[in-house]
Amino acid sequence: MPAEPDQPESLPDAPAAPEPRATEPVSRRAALLTVGMLTTAALLVVLLLMPVPYAVNSPGPTLDTLGSHDDTALITIEGAETFDSTGELRLTTVSSTGGPGYPASVLGVLVGWVAPDRLVLPVETVFPQDATQEQLDQQNEAQMVSSQENAAVAALEELGYPVPVTLTVHDAVEGSGAAGVVQPDDVLVSFDGTALTSYGQLIDLLDATEPGSTVTLGVLRDGAEVDLDVVTAAREDGDGSQLGVFIDPTFDPPVDVQIQIDRIGGSSAGTMFALGIIDKLTPEDEAAGQVIAGTGTMDLNGAVGPIGGIRQKMAGAVRDGAAWFLAPADNCDEVVDHVPDGLRVVRVATLHEAREAVEAIGAGDAGGLPTCTAG
Repeated sequence: MPAEPDQPESLPDAPAAPEPRATEPVSRRAALLTVGMLTTAALLVVLLLMPVPYAVNSPGPTLDTLGSHDDTALITIEGAETFDSTGELRLTTVSSTGGPGYPASVLGVLVGWVAPDRLVLPVETVFPQDATQEQLDQQNEAQMVSSQENAAVAALEELGYPVPVTLTVHDAVEGSGAAGVVQPDDVLVSFDGTALTSYGQLIDLLDATEPGSTVTLGVLRDGAEVDLDVVTAAREDGDGSQLGVFIDPTFDPPVDVQIQIDRIGGSSAGTMFALGIIDKLTPEDEAAGQVIAGTGTMDLNGAVGPIGGIRQKMAGAVRDGAAWFLAPADNCDEVVDHVPDGLRVVRVATLHEAREAVEAIGAGDAGGLPTCTAG
């Protein structure tokens, strides 16, 4: 019987190939998870960047009124000798989001709520809701131009320069003693027989007049001088009298002062501009190497007025190296307990007080300067 062929030895079973469908559910879940995470992240980003009805104020830039910005001197003076200074007089600003064209985001508001140098407010308390960005820019620019003129006039008069002025009546206040008596385009030339030579002189005369008094205004009307009897009223601040007329003053200063500044509006830099003008026109080195920041409006009679955002301005001052800060007296309630470390605040109510404070700081004799206190 023939031999049968050798049978091959049996081999171990090869592992079965994985069925493709076994991995499909896992891949699908991973893909869905990835898409879900990306979608959630995208929605979160959109949510954080969504505009919200809030305004966020934060410290803005500060500028040395004795120096330059974008290679242009902030203050230039012609018609009088000027002097250099070794110190800095820095105006302070607030950067705001939430207005037309610059909406605040959820992220910005969240940061504003936790950052100590920022302030979150309902947008309607900061920006007029029916105004466009162009209108706000024009308003801020007009305020800045007026602030610069006030600063120049107040500074020159503080230094003893006569600043001739034409006091033209724009209109009378309805219901005032001047209504129906004073006419638009009348030019005020005298007050109870005293010739008017400056705007500050008119304010001083009214400060010394009891409310309810009858005063005689000399006006030029159609080229002829006319005497008008006007009953004064109490000022809103309760100090002195007011005539009840809107005056459009035109000044003819003996020194030409020009202030150049772009992209910063409003009137709160008036005090620091006035101090810069005084420093440039006096041989004394008032600041004497000190970095002094500050804020406050400036009226034509040298009064320092309150402003907004003083806490943000103090933070910006410290950030940019200031050791001293001049604060309007009427802002003191916002200053108390909020002064940043490394900053000393001096309370000022007039340009003369601010000037004396700068001189005392520069001389190293600032220990007795007034500060903001509670109550």
